[in-house]
Amino acid sequence: MTTGNFRVGHGYDIHRIVAGRPLVLGGVRFAVDYGLEGHSDADCLTHAICDALLGAAGLPDIGHFFPNTDPAWKNIDSQVLLRRVAAELKTRRLSPVNIDATVIAEKPTLQPQIAAMKVALAHSAGLPVEAVGIKATTHEGVGELGRGAAIAAHAVVLIEKF
Repeated sequence: MTTGNFRVGHGYDIHRIVAGRPLVLGGVRFAVDYGLEGHSDADCLTHAICDALLGAAGLPDIGHFFPNTDPAWKNIDSQVLLRRVAAELKTRRLSPVNIDATVIAEKPTLQPQIAAMKVALAHSAGLPVEAVGIKATTHEGVGELGRGAAIAAHAVVLIEKF
């Protein structure tokens, strides 16, 4: 029996909440008056997924491929980055099997947008929507995340050699 060459990766990202920027998580823009600080669109969920995919492939992190010192990546849509990461894996004969992620945010309420986030991420990663899991939780008032000063995300992925 052939089981394939499977690899697991984990990614994490966190960004501070700031006024005057759009909030984008999982490729979905939220209708709020604050966003996340960062060089790109600061989509910490998508960044965590990119790092998980790159890690599973044994590659350097997202900052290596898309450095925040390069003006080419300024305010870029992170779904573009995810598509490029998926393409990079494909050149190595690797493909995502599934994504499982957790967003940690005191605000806004994420539940109404999770389905749209799954669609956007699945499209960018080249997966069926049912292969993307997203959960939302709070930090129960503990630390910077709990005070609503930042939003963070963890992602775990499975990839396969083809």
